[in-house]
Amino acid sequence: MTERAAHPQAELPAKDSKKPKAALNGARSFWLKQLHSWHWISAAVSLVGLILFAITGVTLNHAASIPAEPVTVEQTATLPAPLLQRLAEFPQETTDPVPDAVARWSAQTLKAEIAGKPTETTAEEIYVALPTPGGDGWVTIDRSTGDVLHEKTTRGWIAYLNDLHKGRNAGAVWFWFIDVFAVACLIFALTGLGLMWLHAKGRPSTWPLAALGLLVPVVIALIFIH
Repeated sequence: MTERAAHPQAELPAKDSKKPKAALNGARSFWLKQLHSWHWISAAVSLVGLILFAITGVTLNHAASIPAEPVTVEQTATLPAPLLQRLAEFPQETTDPVPDAVARWSAQTLKAEIAGKPTETTAEEIYVALPTPGGDGWVTIDRSTGDVLHEKTTRGWIAYLNDLHKGRNAGAVWFWFIDVFAVACLIFALTGLGLMWLHAKGRPSTWPLAALGLLVPVVIALIFIH
């Protein structure tokens, strides 16, 4: 009888030693696949927003150096008598929106959307603020004469994009878009970190570069920001 036949279990430890390595490779492949999938999906969702916010980060940082010429446009009109009569029944001091009929007239005549917007109403005048990204505006209605003045000021595309970056006067939909975009960026960053972790063994410069990315802003904040 040969030595191998006399010891049939001699090779079992070698087979067992391969199982943990196979399991480890399987887990690594699973996480690589998941991280790659979520990384490219979040990148696709946040791509345009990242470009926009990166550019406007620079323009905001240099806002004082970028010239902007405000352009103001004024429109005047007179409220029709039936609508002026409706305003006679409107409270003398309130922040309620103007009646729907007056709001429709404003949209058609002045292209000023005041429906549902709060007012600053007194016995003499109704004032509606119309702030917009990159500009400002308002509508006033003289309650005794029906004279209406609409003024709109714009400061150009850079100011418009800068205000979008800040979420200033951009409305509820943009407010929620920023939240969704922020979550997509967070997923993009965390999945990138996971991929760095999995590939770091073959890329020695990974963690020194990551540490540098953390160290530079910390040092600037501690030394140069007072």
